[in-house]
Amino acid sequence: MNVQRKPPAVRMTVAEFTAWDSRDRSGRLWQLRDGIPEAMAPASDAHGAIQGELGALIRNHLLAAGRPCRLLVNPGVTPRVRARDNVRIPDLAVTCASPDGGKAAPEPVLLIEILSPSNASETWNNVWAYTTIPSVTEILVIDSTAIRAEVLRRDPAGQWPEQPEPLGDGAALELRSIGLSLPLAQAYRTASQG
Repeated sequence: MNVQRKPPAVRMTVAEFTAWDSRDRSGRLWQLRDGIPEAMAPASDAHGAIQGELGALIRNHLLAAGRPCRLLVNPGVTPRVRARDNVRIPDLAVTCASPDGGKAAPEPVLLIEILSPSNASETWNNVWAYTTIPSVTEILVIDSTAIRAEVLRRDPAGQWPEQPEPLGDGAALELRSIGLSLPLAQAYRTASQG
């Protein structure tokens, strides 16, 4: 098999992207944005701590509740719109579907992005792409620099709200898609602020 390690100079399809061996010495993650491979910057200390803490809280909740759902870290997800040209990489995802052996999370219900000042535009671009995935019912965007977050939830008719629900320090984080409620500050337990 011919393994290509540098991103190609031409556009890629999802099939070409998932077959491409993107490993390099930096250990960077790659996503496919509109047919172009895009390297993702390494996470900050706070970003990684929030990702780990929130992931542990969600995983422990799913195990305790006996739900047939799984937490995935940095999974690939394919938006419905322009699906042939996009594989986005959220920080965390929950799926209740059986593993399918592919490189994309099967039928995610919850997607989580950790917002850093350096990637706000790209993160929100991903969030709008996530709203096109039929199985996704909830999206959490959690800030890495302050205790705050925004939640988007589909309503019973399957529509997304015009604006996310803002959450601040002292707020309860309710993830209805998995039946989890906890103080938002718990996600920041091991993250340094400031």
